[in-house]
Amino acid sequence: MPASPERAGAPLLAVEDLRVSYGGVPALHGISFEVYPGEVVALVGANGAGKSTTLRAISGLVAVDSGSIRLDAHHLNAMPPHAIAALGIAHVPEGRRIFSRLTVLQNLLLGSYPRTARAVEQQTLEEVLTLFPRLRERLTQSAGTLSGGEQQMLAIGRGLMLRPRLLMLDEPSLGLAPLVVEGIFDVVRTLSANGMTILLIEQNVRETLMLAHRAYVLQVGQIVAAGVGSDLLASDMVRRAYLGL
Repeated sequence: MPASPERAGAPLLAVEDLRVSYGGVPALHGISFEVYPGEVVALVGANGAGKSTTLRAISGLVAVDSGSIRLDAHHLNAMPPHAIAALGIAHVPEGRRIFSRLTVLQNLLLGSYPRTARAVEQQTLEEVLTLFPRLRERLTQSAGTLSGGEQQMLAIGRGLMLRPRLLMLDEPSLGLAPLVVEGIFDVVRTLSANGMTILLIEQNVRETLMLAHRAYVLQVGQIVAAGVGSDLLASDMVRRAYLGL
């Protein structure tokens, strides 16, 4: 378990009483949580708990019924996704969503479309390729020909090209071989050690709670437990009812 960074001052991300529904069916029932600069915060829970909906609401991909989402002083509720990304929120969705017909390099450069990111594009590209040396070897290769693990590296790398203030990762290890999964977790640890603020959804609950500074447990659209990851791992109630351990 990493030591928590200093949490003086206001949170970077503040979600308050967030409610979202699909076709009139509630998906989030008024959840509230905060992410402070330099933290890795995990959202854990069973499938259908509302984890991915939370990230999609933050990035503007689903409409919010009520509540508020703030990045510093910016209220995100009414902003379109491209404007939210330009503020520094990079969302790496479940399923990677790469452009399979474009090359690895073209996919990466698409991530640096905001003006502030374009100004340091080559520097960021070098940082990403240092983090993912496999991508350096495949820059001219079509992204669709990459392995599953390489595609996930590409998806994360594209998110990092935004030079985000908040990196949101949705199930980055889904469908990958155990050795590749460990490599993805190593990357998350490296990003955290370098001060990146990360909001993480991950099916590997034990590893996630050991990695995260703090975690929130969701059940059917509500937060039912929160705290330091090691405390949640030690809770019999949380282990049995919510984490499947």
